[in-house]
Amino acid sequence: MNTKVTEIAPQVYRLSTYLSDFGIAINQFLINDGEPFLMHTAFKETFPSTRRAVSTILNPAQLRWIGFSHFESDECGALNHWLEVSPKAQAVCSVVSARVNLGDFAIRPARAMENGEVLDTGHHRLRFISTPHLPHGWDAGLFFEEKNAMLLCSDLFFHPGDPEPVTSSDIVDRARSSIVAGLSGPLANDIPYTPRTDPMLRALADLKPAILALMHGSTFTGDGESALRHYAGMIREILGEQKSGGSK
Repeated sequence: MNTKVTEIAPQVYRLSTYLSDFGIAINQFLINDGEPFLMHTAFKETFPSTRRAVSTILNPAQLRWIGFSHFESDECGALNHWLEVSPKAQAVCSVVSARVNLGDFAIRPARAMENGEVLDTGHHRLRFISTPHLPHGWDAGLFFEEKNAMLLCSDLFFHPGDPEPVTSSDIVDRARSSIVAGLSGPLANDIPYTPRTDPMLRALADLKPAILALMHGSTFTGDGESALRHYAGMIREILGEQKSGGSK
């Protein structure tokens, strides 16, 4: 197992581990700052590889914050492994996840973030945005890194394979193909379409991100606002229509 490291912005690194059995890459994002921040822990089995990757940038024991979107094995499965090697590290997540999930799961208490609350890591500020059921899970939330206008997207824009680390080409059509292909599979409707889905995606677009840091797929650089609005329309067209009982 090999984790590839790409610097996608100054002192911001994409750590990508391709899992051939699943046909997807799991991307973690490390911000090397006064209080280093790692987004996503990936699975327990990937921990040795991602720890080695982190070690090429900083001493893993220096990690201070470990973020994730929602309680799921690829998002935070290796959390306790990271907490064990990073004595000052603390998980940071939504109030719901901190109270309902990590209180029993994590070996140390998590920092619970309210919607709009900012985590200051030194030179970077990470604004927490509560997004219940987007991409999925009632505890879901995303982080917006203000210095680089980078949205840490979790599963939004999911596309499989081991694509190029960074792209400025269209990622919405890639995501569309994945959603359409998955509608007949065992993980169909993994993004639940609710009355809040479209407003939340439009609010994310209003942030005008310049970088979309995907957990599964290439990191996008460019007009993130347009990409999110296009994505919102695509989600509404496919999942909203399906929910209403229509057909395409």
